[in-house]
Amino acid sequence: MIVVSGLRRIPRYRKPIVALGIFDGMHRGHRRIIQETVAHARSIKGTSIVVTFHPHPRNKESLYSLEHRLRLIAQLGVDVGIVIRFNKRFAETSAESFIRDIVIGKINANYVYVGKNFRFGRGAQGNIRILKRLSAVYGFGLKVFDVVRLNNRPVSSTYIRKLIAQGKLSLAEKLLLRPVSVLGTVIKGAYLATKLGFPTANIDPHHEVLPSAGIYAVRINFVKRKLSGICYVGSRPTFKKAKMTAGQKGRHIEVHIFNFKKNIYGKYLEIEFIKKLRREKSFRSVADLVRQVKKDIQRARRIVFLHPYPPQYMPA
Repeated sequence: MIVVSGLRRIPRYRKPIVALGIFDGMHRGHRRIIQETVAHARSIKGTSIVVTFHPHPRNKESLYSLEHRLRLIAQLGVDVGIVIRFNKRFAETSAESFIRDIVIGKINANYVYVGKNFRFGRGAQGNIRILKRLSAVYGFGLKVFDVVRLNNRPVSSTYIRKLIAQGKLSLAEKLLLRPVSVLGTVIKGAYLATKLGFPTANIDPHHEVLPSAGIYAVRINFVKRKLSGICYVGSRPTFKKAKMTAGQKGRHIEVHIFNFKKNIYGKYLEIEFIKKLRREKSFRSVADLVRQVKKDIQRARRIVFLHPYPPQYMPA
């Protein structure tokens, strides 16, 4: 997928079929909109384009970082992703100006796909009723998607954020149509786990919502490799006196990757949380901690083995 940042130099694409939205959660509702955008573009030999905004217009904590969101969008076969910076200047754009000058003037949309709750323009004044009127004025096709519901409850990024924070990963996975995951950069740590015999990759998450503290069985996507391991999220209660680097203070994430020995500092890892093994706890001694970690590893191996990649989850 080609990523275009900003609005200054947007190339002219053939028959643009455009999906508009924040798409923060990339949940089943978002996936449906984007998949139909891609299918339509391919059917007319046009260009599928997803227009998203960063940072979040409503200043909400991101379920996915921008980089992570773009990766997930690309996996659906989108040709072009356009990222509009949501700053004070852009926030003053009127609803009609957004459609006239950007969606038509710059992107030249042939057809537009949006969710029923899509809002646009200064003060979120633009709604679906206004968008339908503007589609007739400026001559582009429009398809509006109803809000997807599961168990009679609307699927939304806000709801998914709450589920993840509460540790309800199975339900969140059903809404996302993929495992709960975090994209982060591998950074240097204090090497405590390595000294105990369990080398880990310390992760600097890209400002994303994280599961509650504890130990998890996980899968790890590294470049095009699919790995497995255990992940720790928490505050390291057993090592309170250990000296931490600046990147390790506060909420801490590290992953032990099974059967893997490679220097990956500075690389991106996507961690998929399969199942929570236990809560975070403090141990009386290092020996007690080591015994527990060995048990965690054995259990995690069995869980990941019994939880294979469904085809729709396969990373690109």
